[in-house]
Amino acid sequence: MTRGEHDADSGPVNEAEQALLDALLTLSPVGLHVLDTELRVVRINTATPAMRGFRAEDFLGHRFPEVYDLADPAEAEAVARGVLETGVPVLDRIIRVRPQQAPEDEHLHSISAFRLADRHDRVLGLAISVVDVTDRERARSGMALLEAVHRSVGRTLDTVVTCQELVDVLVPDFADIAVVEVVDAVVRGEDPPFAPLPNDVPLRRLAFRSSAGEHPPQAHPVGDVRALPAPTPFALSLADLQPRRVALGADPSWLAAAPARAEAIRTSGAHTLITAPLALRGTVLGLVSLYRTAPTPAFRADDLAVARQLADHAALCIDNARRYTREHAIAATLERHLLPRRLVSHVALETAVAPLSPSGSGGWYDTLALSSARTALVVGDVAGTGIDATAAMGQLRTVIHSLAAFDLEPDELLTRLHEASRFLAAERASLPPTDPLHREALAATCVYVVHDPLTHSCTVARAGGQPGPVVVRPDGSVDVPDIPAGPPLGGADGTPFAATTFELPEGGILVLAGVPDVDEAPTGIPAALRGVRAGTDRPLRELCDDVLYLLHASDRRHEAMLLLARARAFPADRVAVWQLDAAPTAVATARGHVRARLKAWRVDEETAFNTELIVSELVTNAIRYGAPPLELRLINDRMLTCEVRDHSLAAPHLRHARTVDEGGRGLFIVSQLAQLWGTRFTAEGKTLWTEQQLPTEAGASREPGRPGVT
Repeated sequence: MTRGEHDADSGPVNEAEQALLDALLTLSPVGLHVLDTELRVVRINTATPAMRGFRAEDFLGHRFPEVYDLADPAEAEAVARGVLETGVPVLDRIIRVRPQQAPEDEHLHSISAFRLADRHDRVLGLAISVVDVTDRERARSGMALLEAVHRSVGRTLDTVVTCQELVDVLVPDFADIAVVEVVDAVVRGEDPPFAPLPNDVPLRRLAFRSSAGEHPPQAHPVGDVRALPAPTPFALSLADLQPRRVALGADPSWLAAAPARAEAIRTSGAHTLITAPLALRGTVLGLVSLYRTAPTPAFRADDLAVARQLADHAALCIDNARRYTREHAIAATLERHLLPRRLVSHVALETAVAPLSPSGSGGWYDTLALSSARTALVVGDVAGTGIDATAAMGQLRTVIHSLAAFDLEPDELLTRLHEASRFLAAERASLPPTDPLHREALAATCVYVVHDPLTHSCTVARAGGQPGPVVVRPDGSVDVPDIPAGPPLGGADGTPFAATTFELPEGGILVLAGVPDVDEAPTGIPAALRGVRAGTDRPLRELCDDVLYLLHASDRRHEAMLLLARARAFPADRVAVWQLDAAPTAVATARGHVRARLKAWRVDEETAFNTELIVSELVTNAIRYGAPPLELRLINDRMLTCEVRDHSLAAPHLRHARTVDEGGRGLFIVSQLAQLWGTRFTAEGKTLWTEQQLPTEAGASREPGRPGVT
C-alpha cells in the first residue's frame, strides 16, 4: 500500500489526533502553547498559569514573551529563538514571573520548548509547556540553603566566626541583609538565660552582611552591646521563641521604640523582615534578623520554616562554641594557678619567660631551686587542649617538683616521670568507654636541664619531640647541643633516657622552646637568635621579645613559649672548699674551717653553732662509712649549704637510736638542725648536703627555701 493510500484511509486517525489535541488544550493541568515562527500564540489551553481569569482569546495573536509578566523577557525570547533555529529542545528551563498586580509575589515557571515541523522538515512553529514550580523550587532552594548552612556554619568553635559564617551563607541567597546578635553573657561562655528574655539583657552584635556591600549602621556597629528595644518584633521573638515575618513598607508603629534600627531600616530600603530566635532547650542565645530590599521579592510565609531551621542549627553551633569558650576559660584559669606566678632569677642565673602558647594548651615551664646553688629549668607539653590537658600538666608538674627534691640526675628524673605518666595513662585507659577521655591517650614531652654555676655546666635530658636547648655564647655565636631524644612520656616505649652535659660559660644564654620541633625549622630558634644582638649587656627580657618578633614574622606556628636563662658568675667569696683527711682529726679541722668562714660571712652565733654541729656529724659519717678522698664545701647562696663529698656509693639512712645506744644519731641530729638535707650521687661517689635558712644580712640575696626531703 502506497503512502497516499495510507493517508486516504487515515481519516479516523486524524480525527483521534485532533480530539487528543483538543483535550490537551482544554483539560490538561499543564499549560500548553502553540506558537508560530514569529513566536505568536496560535493555541493556548485554559490551564495555563497566566490565564488567571482571562479567556484564551485574549492571548491569541500575542507574542509569547508578552503572555507572562516575565522578570527577563529577553531571556525567554532567546530560548525560544534558539529552539526554532537549532531544533534542539529545551527541557525544564526555570523562568521568573512577577505579576504586575503583585510584583512582590514572584512565581517560578518551568518551560519546555519543542520545534514543530511538517513531513518535509518545514518549520511550523513551537510547542511550549509551562508548569508552575514555585513550591517545588522554593522547597529545593530551602533544602539547598539548609545544606549550605550545615556544611559551612560551625566549622570552628569560635562564636564570632560561627555568626559570620551564617550571614555569609544567607546573603544574598536568602536575604539581602543579615544581622546576628548574641546574648553578651553567652559570648563570654556563660550559661544562656531562659526565655522569655528580660528586656534589660544586653546582646552583642557579632555579624553583619549586606548584598549591597554596605557597612553596618554607624549607630549600631559590629561589636556594639545593647538591650533590645521593646515592644518590637525582635524582643517578642525572644519572648515566645517564635520567628516573625514583618512587612516594613508601611513604616509600622513599633519602629518608634527603636529609633536607631528604624533609621537603618529606612536607609537600607528593606520592605520585609524575618526575626528568628537563636534558642536551645528553652534558653535564649541570640537573634537572627533577615531583611529583603527591592527588587527582591518579599519573604513568604513558608520562609519562616526555613528561617527557623537555619536558626536552630546556628544556635546549636553557637552553644558548642559557648561550651568550648567556657571550658577554655576554666582551663586557662586552672593553668594560671598551676603555672608559677613568676620566675625567680637566682644569683648565678637570670631568667625570663614568654608564655605565649594558647591558654589551656597543656604546656608548662618551671625554674626549680636545687641544692648547692644549682637550678633546674623545665619546659614540657601535654598533647591536647582543654581542662584534661591542663589537669594532666598539673599532675606532671607536681611529680617533677617531688622528684627534683631527691636530687636525681635529669635522665633518672625523666625515667621516674615516665613511670608516673604511664600510670596516669593506664588510669585513662581504665575509664568507661563512654568517657571521652578514654579515647585520648596521654602523651607528653619534656626537657629537664640542671645548671650548676660552680662548674659552669648544664646537664640535659629530654623526652619525646620536645626540642633541646639552644646556647648563645658570650661572643654571639649560636650552638645547638646534640641531646638524644627519649620516648614520649606516657607511652609504652621503655627506651632509657640519656643525659648530656655541656658547658654554659659566664654570660652564655640558654634558650628552651615550648613547641616540639621548633628548633628544626629553617626559620626556628637558632636562626632567630642569629638575627638579634644577644650580648651580655642586653636585658634578657628585650632579647626574649626580639626572638619572638622574628619567629612570628617568619612563621606564625612559632607563637609558643620561650624560656631564657643567662648564666652569671657566682661570687667567689661566697664559696669555700677544703680537702679533708679520712682520719678522726678531720672533724676538728672541719669545725675550725667552718667557724672561721662563717665569722667572715657574719653569720649569727646560733646558726654558726648549728652548722659546726652539722659538719661534725657529716664528716664523722663520711669517715666511718664513706671512702676517701673527702671534701667539705660551704656555699652562701639563698640558703647556707654544707656539703661533704666522699667516693662511696653507700646510701646513708636516718635511724632513730634507742636510749641505751651509743651511736646512730648523726643524721637524726642533722635532720633536726637543717631545714633540708639529702644525698646526691655521681659516678665518682656521693655528696651529703644540708641547707639552713640565713638571716638577710648574712648574704647578698635571700630567697625562700625550696621544697625538699627532710
